[in-house]
Formats: sequence, C-alpha cells, structure tokens
Amino acid sequence: MPDLVHHNLSTPWKVDQPIPLPEYPRPQLVRENWQNLNGWWDCVIQNRVDPQPKVFDEQILVPFAPESRLSGVERVLQPDEKIWYRRSFEAPHTKGEVVILHFGAVDFCCELFINGSRVGEHWGGYLPFSFDITRFLVEGENELVLACTDATEAELHQKGKQRLEPGGIWYTSVSGIWQTVWLEVLPRQHIQSLKLTPNLDACELLVEAILSEGLDCSRMEVKTIASFEGQEVARARAESANRLLLHIPEPKKWHPDHPCLYDLTVRLKVDGVVVDEVSSYFAMRKFGKTRDEKGFWRFTLNDEPIFQFGPLDQGYFPEGLYTAPSEEAMLFDIEYAKKIGCNMIRKHVKVEPARWYYACDRLGMIVWQDMPNGGRTTKDAIVAFTFTSGIHRSDIRRLNRFGREDPQNREEFNQELKQLIDHLYHFPCIAVWVPFNESWGQFHAIQTAYWVKGYDPTRLVDHASGWFDQGGGDFQSRHVYVKALSASQPDERILAVTEFGGYTMQVDGHVYTEKRRFGYGHQMDTASLTSAYLRLLAKQVKPLIPLGLSVAIYTQTTDIETEINGYLTYDRKVEKMDPDILRKAHMELYQAMKE
Repeated sequence: MPDLVHHNLSTPWKVDQPIPLPEYPRPQLVRENWQNLNGWWDCVIQNRVDPQPKVFDEQILVPFAPESRLSGVERVLQPDEKIWYRRSFEAPHTKGEVVILHFGAVDFCCELFINGSRVGEHWGGYLPFSFDITRFLVEGENELVLACTDATEAELHQKGKQRLEPGGIWYTSVSGIWQTVWLEVLPRQHIQSLKLTPNLDACELLVEAILSEGLDCSRMEVKTIASFEGQEVARARAESANRLLLHIPEPKKWHPDHPCLYDLTVRLKVDGVVVDEVSSYFAMRKFGKTRDEKGFWRFTLNDEPIFQFGPLDQGYFPEGLYTAPSEEAMLFDIEYAKKIGCNMIRKHVKVEPARWYYACDRLGMIVWQDMPNGGRTTKDAIVAFTFTSGIHRSDIRRLNRFGREDPQNREEFNQELKQLIDHLYHFPCIAVWVPFNESWGQFHAIQTAYWVKGYDPTRLVDHASGWFDQGGGDFQSRHVYVKALSASQPDERILAVTEFGGYTMQVDGHVYTEKRRFGYGHQMDTASLTSAYLRLLAKQVKPLIPLGLSVAIYTQTTDIETEINGYLTYDRKVEKMDPDILRKAHMELYQAMKE
C-alpha cells in the first residue's frame, strides 16, 4: 500500500456515534419511515475470483472507504481484489408495503445478497442506486452481504482523481461504500422521484412526479402545495396525470445574496385515498447569458449579469478521503467559501452526497458540476506541450490517445452523464454542467454539449474545461497557471478562467507529506502569499472583467495530499490568508462587473 496513507492529519470534527452521518440522506424527497444502516459492518478482503467467504474476520465503519483511516481498515483495494461487506438488520414491519435498500454511492462494481439470495448488481462509483428487497426478507433478523470490486485506473471507467499510486494532482483511491446506506419503507404505489423545473418568466413551477411502475393513472390524483416561510402560496392538482403547473405569485428569487427556498408537499391519491406523501423544496431562479453594451457575452442569474468567483473544490478529507467525518465537516468548506466572499464553487470530478447540494441551495452558493472523468490522460509530454503552448487538439481523431477508442466505454460515459443530470437536476444551485476536464478522457465534446443543452435547457454547459476547447458549449473555458491571464478573441461564448492561481504555501505541522509537494508559485509565508494573491487579482483578473471575463475559479479550497495550494490546510485548521482581506478583494471583482 502507498506510504501516503500513513499520515497523522485529522480535521477538528469527530464521527457521529453510534451511527456516522445520521442525517436523512435525500432532502429533495423526504419521508419519515426510514432506517440508517451506517455503522460497524463485518468485512473481508480477498482475491476477486474467490467465492463468498464463510468467515468475516475484520470490521469496517460504513460509509468510510477501506482506504481511509476512519474505516478502521486503511488498505488500498487492488484491482485483483474484492471487498465483502456483511451486516444484520431487523426487517421493518411492512403491512403490504415495499422495502427499498438505498446506497448513496459505491465504487465501483457491487453485487448484493440478502439472506443468501442474489438480489442484483450495480456499476458506477458516484451515483445513488437502490434495490427492492421485499421478497428476500424474513421476519426478525436478516443478513445483508455486499461484494465490491474497483480497478481504479487499471480500467477506463469514471474514476475522478483516484490513483492506486497517488502523487501530484492524483489522490488516494476510494473503493466500496462511501456514502450512506439506508432502508426505506414505501407504499406499493408511491412517488419514486420529483422533477421540478422553475419558469421565472411565467411565474410557474412545473412539477413532474415519477411514479412506481404499474400504477393505473386513471385512478390517481397528484396534489401539490407550495409554501414560503410557513405560508401557503400556491396549490394545484392533476387527475390521471403526473405533471402539473404551480403558479407562484410574485416569486422570491434565489440568489447567492438571498437564497430563497420554497417548501413543497406532494401527495399521491389512488381511488380518492392518499397513499403517499413526500416533502421537498424548490427555488425560483433562471440561469442564462446575454451580450453587454460592448458586445461581450455575460453569464446571467435572473436576467442580471453576475460575475462569478469561487474555488475549485474537490471534497477530500485526510481521515475520510471522499467522505467527510460529519455533516458539520462537509458544510465547513461551503461556509468558508461564503465567508471569504465567494459566490460559486466548481465541484471537481466528484459527485457529493445530496445534502452537500442542499447546503449550497440553503446557503446561496452557485455550483458548477463536473462529470467524473474516465478514459485516460494523455502522455505527460503531450500534456506539457498543450499546457504551455495553448494548442488545442481534436477530440474526434485519435480517440485512443484519450482512452476512448472503445464504443462501449464511450456509451458507459454517456449513460452515467445522463444519470448524473437526472440525479442532480432538482438542486437549484447547479448552474453549469462540465462534461470534460482538460485531457482526461475527453471525446466528442461538441456533440456532448449539444446533447446536454437539449436534455437540460435550464442550465449552461462548459463542454471542455481547460485545454482542449473544441469551440462548443457556452464558455471559452481556460486553465492558466504558469502564464499571465489575458483576454481572448471574443466569440459567441462567455469568457471564463475555470482554473487559475494554485499558489502554494506549506504550513509546518499541517502537511500530509514532506515529500513531493505540488503547486504553482511557491510562497514562504502568509504575507508573501497574501501579497501574491492580491496582486494576481488586481493586475490580472480585475482588468479582464471589462474585457469580457465573467467567471474566475481559483485552485483551490484546501490542500489535498501532495498539493499545498489551498486557501486552507488539508486538516482545515489553518487559514493561510486573512479572510477579511480575501472578502474585500473578492467584493471588488463583483463591483468591477457593475462599473
């Protein structure tokens, strides 16, 4: 196992006991009858071809990956290995209802058994999935067994920043269960999910209730009630249909400065009887773009130009890796970004638990959401040349260079991208989809952008963040570290610097490793870092705003393993610069947009 796993850094937060992350995991579709299955499970790691073990001789703290210190295992799962999980649970009382077993995320391939019977399998490391386990249950105690494999970069599936041998911009791999596992008891006829689409211009909310299979629409009625700060503002019902419009009078607009959220109740009636009820929420907001008086394209929120500034955010924790030790820890990074005057976050090649996006909705933080990358990166020499020369290569020719020559692999990416949008569509904070980053498995980016815009016309698309711009999407998206920032030739897209800065400063006693440190423009102390940072904003970022710059994303929120270029140390215990100074400088950027 890599030496980097052995470190002593910890954030200030403790794991909730006896159940880690006890909060309800799906705030966009809330019911009361559920059971959290996080906690200590039995486990064993063995060769992936070996049969199911009879003896489980270790324990693991779910939902922390076996590679993490919080799991209690601290072992990197190898491509030729399989981790087996086991726990018992009491069967809920159902009375003709169904029992659904939910997994927030499991990396990468898993197979589920209940009481010795195979239930099913799932592929993909970042999105939630569920199984109907009703027919497999017995009264009293039941046994759950989950088998997981993860090849990480040995295969071309979507893996984000994970590496079996981490270093530089690549981090310790994450395998198996890494988000909450939970049971839910549902009526046989129920609401599976909600798709909520605000239309600010028409003062309407389109509610689409996705219902359980086999429901006779002629016998049903869907009813919705919207409220704001406890006062009802609208209601509507639809018979024999699962789509309806709510008229929202004088809508309270969602904005980072005033993140107004409405509450929503949705009821399903069958033959005049309420069979299911869920609680949810929504926001009235509109993302778009417009030309300013100089002819530059600008990003708009609620039809008003807005300059966006915030960090590249990767969501790693020294003791939990992909999984924060607690909800308070998970929210800290968002709250810190707000404190220093940021109004957006780019969530980098990772999908967070639903409660993270809910927090961004509540706190008022615009989110750019990356699709986790797959395929492969180009060779170092090609990357270095592309990085320094600014030459862009086609992502249609030479698909093998990006590890995308296999049509099945490309289709897997497309399916997971659709699932990502479906999963996160509900969250008002998400403004931009980012299918590809730099050279990491990019292919057919223009076609992908067209598809995304057609599938979700309510948001913008950064089709190729960084170096391999194909001329599509809504943004000229540039990554600049070793060169000075400069204006581009204007085209029909918004100018966005989607990664820049990355200034490093080592804080002794708060580093992951003393070796192989990575970043740009190393600074020796807080004073020199602050001076360099303010100079970068004043001399390079701010002058570009009158020339069309609408977005600037700094690298990054925290140090991560060998990278020491965060606003915060990896353990979140040291702020490298005065937050009041940062906030003042960031506010000047927003003002420059208005001048």
